[in-house]
Amino acid sequence: MDLKSFDLTGKVALVTGASYGIGFAIAKGLAACGATICFNDINDELMQKGLANYKEAGIEAHGYVCDVTDEPSVQAMVKKIEEEVGVINILVNNAGIIKRIPMIEMEAADFRKVIDVDLNAPFICAKAVIPSMIKNGGGKIINICSMMSEFGRETVSAYAAAKGGLKMLTKNIASEYGQYNIQCNGIGPGYIATPQTAPLRETQPDGSRHPFDQFIMAKTPANRWGEPEDLAGPAVFLSSAASDFVNGLILYVDGGIAAYFGKQPS
Repeated sequence: MDLKSFDLTGKVALVTGASYGIGFAIAKGLAACGATICFNDINDELMQKGLANYKEAGIEAHGYVCDVTDEPSVQAMVKKIEEEVGVINILVNNAGIIKRIPMIEMEAADFRKVIDVDLNAPFICAKAVIPSMIKNGGGKIINICSMMSEFGRETVSAYAAAKGGLKMLTKNIASEYGQYNIQCNGIGPGYIATPQTAPLRETQPDGSRHPFDQFIMAKTPANRWGEPEDLAGPAVFLSSAASDFVNGLILYVDGGIAAYFGKQPS
């Protein structure tokens, strides 16, 4: 094997919700290896901001406005991408939300909303691209899972249920469509330094670290938060010919959290 196995030249990648953050970092990694990037966001304002971000990064991306929980909209977006750019070879189901609410205080409607975005949408998007992948002789699907695909925590019952379900959806797509040379794998990010997590990393007025920051440092053998760019390499691997015999795997990019039992109290 040589490094040509990681070459994505000529491949069309759809990364959902990739105007910024983790999805944007993954898309940049795919583009650096030759892939043509398509992405969506929920409204035109976010999509236009995304296009500006890609332009600033020197990437000619194709942006679409689409609600990934709306099956007709997703089908229409995929059809438009096929007409304007080409058949989608790589799908990264990145779009997601989280609602941090204690379970007994959470409305069922909020629970359903998280399930809809974090679990139903990847099903809808995968369903939309698989037929053309079959006709095209194969494809790659990457679902962005979570540490909550394996663990529970306070206030994230809906998110954990969705991401646990996404882990099993990943395995089932691999089982059902592996015969068509479609590989479906997941990436489980650890705790990543993004604008959304910035408040959890702020130095406190007394000069100490935020309690949650201290908690993550104590749980992570790497002794740091991940960066969005830490996810680009694994995404390239799972999008490329280098992973053609890897199917149904959840790759945790977590600095060792899942392997670590924790520090003994001093």
